[in-house]
Amino acid sequence: MPVACANCSRGIIGRTAFTLAGEPRCLRCALRYRPLLRRSALTSLVVGTLLVSINQGAALLAGHAAMSLFWQIPLTYAVPFCVATWGALSNSKVRLATER
Repeated sequence: MPVACANCSRGIIGRTAFTLAGEPRCLRCALRYRPLLRRSALTSLVVGTLLVSINQGAALLAGHAAMSLFWQIPLTYAVPFCVATWGALSNSKVRLATER
C-alpha cells in the first residue's frame, strides 16, 4: 500500500488513513471526498426530512413555528449527515504500520 495520501501526497505512515475508491487518503482529504459528502448529504436529506416530519410536523402544519425550530431543524439534518460520514469513514479506516 502506498505511504502517501493519493490526493495531497501527505505521508500517512503511522497515521490513520482511509481507503476511498481503492486509494489511501488522509483525514483531511477523506472529509473532502465528494462522493462521500454527496452520499452523506443524501442520507441527511432523507432521514432529516423524516425526523422533522415526525418531531416538528404538527407545529409546522399548524403554523406555530416557535423560535426554537430555527436551530432544531438544522440540527435535525446535521445529525444524520455526521452519522453517515462517521460510519463511512469508520468502515474505510486503515492503520498503516510505522516505518522501520
